[in-house]
Amino acid sequence: MHALTLASFLFFTGLVAFITWRITRRDDHSSTSGYFLAGRTLTFPLIAGSLLMTNLSTEQMVGLNGAAFADGLSVMAWEVVAVIALVALALFFLPRFLKSGIATLPQLLEIRFDKTTQLITNIIFLIAYAVILLPIILYSGAIGLQGMLDLPGLTGIESSSTLLWLTVWIVGIIGSVYALFGGLRTVAVSDTLNGVGLLIGGFVIVYFGLQAVSDGTGIMEGWNILKESDPDKLNSIGGADQQVPFFTLFTGVFLINLFYWSTNQQIIQRTFAAKNLAEGQKGVLLTGLFKLLGPLYLVLPGIIAYHLYADQGVRADEAYGHLVFNVLPPYLTGFFAAVMVGAILSSFNSALNSTTTIFSLGIYKGVLNKEATEEQVVKSGKVFGWIMAIITMIIAPLLAGQESLFGYLQKMNAIYFIPILAVVLVGLLTKRVPPMAAKIALVGGCLLIAAGYFVPPFTLLPQVMHEFHFVALVFVLLVAVMLIIGKLRPRETDWVQEYSGDVDLTPWKGAVPAGIVLVVLVIVMYISFAG
Repeated sequence: MHALTLASFLFFTGLVAFITWRITRRDDHSSTSGYFLAGRTLTFPLIAGSLLMTNLSTEQMVGLNGAAFADGLSVMAWEVVAVIALVALALFFLPRFLKSGIATLPQLLEIRFDKTTQLITNIIFLIAYAVILLPIILYSGAIGLQGMLDLPGLTGIESSSTLLWLTVWIVGIIGSVYALFGGLRTVAVSDTLNGVGLLIGGFVIVYFGLQAVSDGTGIMEGWNILKESDPDKLNSIGGADQQVPFFTLFTGVFLINLFYWSTNQQIIQRTFAAKNLAEGQKGVLLTGLFKLLGPLYLVLPGIIAYHLYADQGVRADEAYGHLVFNVLPPYLTGFFAAVMVGAILSSFNSALNSTTTIFSLGIYKGVLNKEATEEQVVKSGKVFGWIMAIITMIIAPLLAGQESLFGYLQKMNAIYFIPILAVVLVGLLTKRVPPMAAKIALVGGCLLIAAGYFVPPFTLLPQVMHEFHFVALVFVLLVAVMLIIGKLRPRETDWVQEYSGDVDLTPWKGAVPAGIVLVVLVIVMYISFAG
């Protein structure tokens, strides 16, 4: 069984690497536009595939299904509310981003505010990716793989910590090679290939999982058994004691999603590389349609695992790997593990690619070596990328023991998501708010949320009002402070956004109708499962 699993795993992993190399081997990897922005050539299928796969990794597959194991369907908020954020990206943010022809979000803040604002944002992104995002991707990937491939049985290594370190370093090194030698288009192509595999694999898990629930009498029978035995797990409305209480959807959960999908460098870098605005909008809205299917393969398997294994002492974040290993035939386990490794690599190398873009264009060329050539800028990104990768591989295994991986990720992300979102929104929607206001909001916002999480007695506030309401309160406070400073100490002249001429800004005619349809579908989904 192990031999078949391992053979199919190696075959599918090698196949994706080979096809990616064939498609991208003649790409321009030496210029900054080619390496960081895929030469601005991405069309909507590649944008949608890459957006979906950058987002869809093991912190999603393992973490969100783990959250569903504990809390049920209410955690689908992270998938479904994302659709509204994607509509906002397509209709509001993307036209403005492409108008300025930027490669990184901090560049927009330099254009709107000043150089120091850009530098502060660059540093916040780099610290957050090194300490929060990249380690969680690697850690969750290692945990998922251990369960899926039964790595203790396969390798004979008894020590779970030794195995964790080993898995993290192997996956980390492979991911770094992809990201640092290939550039953004290589990442986008491998993302899309793995995305197809992960979607197929995700639905196959649901099929075999429901068959296991019904003892082989069919998936509809399995679904009916779940509805009868665990009705509380299939309620879309989260209770006060759950990770996503219903009313947080309108405060912190919405804001975290809005930042993640519309101002997070790791995600939106794909849209900056769009051939034109219309292709970008189609890609973003197609991603929104796929996100509506998310609960099927990112939440339902967790509920199935709860039904099958709740009495066996399985921990929430181990539930998904346990389900895959137990319900899939061995030849499919290898395929799914290969796709899973692709998902880990895709999120890891996308974040790493974004990190090197921010460092090279924002800090190396912007501060350290303003006269740098294209080749020097690309080389600086590769060197810095390896440094970041090594730091990440050291931090990742230290995350062992978190109660809910996905909950931890969202909580930590809010520290920098909320201040950056506040500054971007105020920057785009006002004309006279000065650079000083942006700097106060960026630094003050990060410090305020971190104090609320870690520094008594401030920690009482998130406990009393739920941490997602707390971060929304901080957001409102930051926006208010910036607007007050804009009134008291405004810029001398109105800020006017100039068109860079890099991208054709003709919008897609179907963008607004498609956006409306997606928002209606979100509301229908919530009503359908409201208990």
